[in-house]
Amino acid sequence: MTRRRDGGAPHPEQSRPTVRDRPPLQNHPARAGRPARQDHRARQDRPARQDRPARQDHRARQDRPARQDRLAGPDRRPKRERPARYGALLAAILVAVLAVSSVIFVGVSADRSGGRDTLAGTGALGLPVAPASAGTWVTAWTTSPGGAEPGTETAGLAGRSVRNVVHTAAGGTRARITLSNLYGRSPLTLTHASVAVAAGRDTAAALPETMRPLTFAGNPSVVVPAGGQVVSDVVRVRVPRDGHVLISTYSPVPSGPVTFHKHARQISWVAEGEHTRDTTGAAYSGRSTVWRYVTALDVLSDDSEGTVVVLGDSLTDGITSTVGADARWPDVLSGRLRAALADGRDLPRYSVVNAGLSGNEILADRSGTPPENPSALRRFDRDVLGRANVEVVVVVLGVNDILRAPGTADPERIVGGLTALVERAHARGIKAVGATLMPFGGHRKHTDAREDVRRRVNAAIRDGGVFDAVVDFDEAVRDGYDPRRFRAGYDSGDGLHPSDEGYARMAEAFDLDALKGGAPARL
Repeated sequence: MTRRRDGGAPHPEQSRPTVRDRPPLQNHPARAGRPARQDHRARQDRPARQDRPARQDHRARQDRPARQDRLAGPDRRPKRERPARYGALLAAILVAVLAVSSVIFVGVSADRSGGRDTLAGTGALGLPVAPASAGTWVTAWTTSPGGAEPGTETAGLAGRSVRNVVHTAAGGTRARITLSNLYGRSPLTLTHASVAVAAGRDTAAALPETMRPLTFAGNPSVVVPAGGQVVSDVVRVRVPRDGHVLISTYSPVPSGPVTFHKHARQISWVAEGEHTRDTTGAAYSGRSTVWRYVTALDVLSDDSEGTVVVLGDSLTDGITSTVGADARWPDVLSGRLRAALADGRDLPRYSVVNAGLSGNEILADRSGTPPENPSALRRFDRDVLGRANVEVVVVVLGVNDILRAPGTADPERIVGGLTALVERAHARGIKAVGATLMPFGGHRKHTDAREDVRRRVNAAIRDGGVFDAVVDFDEAVRDGYDPRRFRAGYDSGDGLHPSDEGYARMAEAFDLDALKGGAPARL
């Protein structure tokens, strides 16, 4: 159920020297070494024209056939018609040039559409001449870096290829990726990277015709500074919507801690040695349930016109969903939106991506420098505003602020944090949709005091004074007899996280009309 709020100076041109400013021709550097021109007066000794052999009298040539008569055949046009023929050819060439220019203009305009494509301008397309292509840059998949992977503190993943498997929420004709070394303590050297479409759902094999090596500012290798990130050049590849893409990297030298996302709920792969362009997948014998280095896949989309980012905690991260099933609630929401569009509903064509981070709070950071789990307020710019052409942000946060408060959490501070997120979204013209906090009555940390805070936060959200639209997850999943708990079947078993059925119910409760429209006009 959804409730809505009622509510630099121009560059100077290079000056060209005037005729008076230019040096005399005989002193011009380009003429150095050339013999001087013969003085005009010195040419007076040349024989007069009348002393030269006389030209044949014009009248004597009148009996010769005209050139066009000598050369023309029955189908040959007279010479006087050639200027018309050349004019027609020139006009045709001009029309072709104008047509090509129009296509290029449309393609460039589409690449820049939205005004919030913060990753635009990322280099060559891997082709000698890259043709323009219409579309909109959107984020087809994303994840939030959540710390340094244990066990990689010294050597990192030196000498191994990492093949991340990601699920796409949008399709397109071009692609680029973002790689992060946020939690690295030394520069990360990558000598090879690639992107390809997976040959199947649970495999390291790629469709051979889709394998593309990645470059960075035209180079096949890149050094990602500690604490930084890089964006690849654009490659031309057909990325399917609702498919799986393989993003592979290889680092030959130790780089220290590996930046990763712990709860991928997706099988990825590791191989000894450099195998980033391997299409068979045979070398990838190691299995992994985390995502390493990669944090975003953007596509020049022909089926989406903007991005919806879901900013949440473990309830959005989907840590209790079935591995490899793409059963997190944003995945299900993406499928619902596509099905509704196929049925002809008047809805925006958006890509829905998951920026959930388990354990995330609105207000507080975890320990570490940078924090291993930065607050939503801290990571908002990177994980929301840093994605391509964001139109809507959906905020599903607040439970951890209640459960991890050293005493009783302050509902006013929680609501204030949510309001601050909305204000930052509005400042960028992004619509903000919020969700009520789901019950956690069966969890070991549940208390009556914490239940009271949850209800007070939900009352403020439902009141319409925080978000542009509200989805009531609490009402959707709670038990009718005991509203402090999940309804039977929606609980994963810990009293806090939903089951696959519970995630599906969350997506079903989301009113798709809440994605319509934009942020309210700023006064």
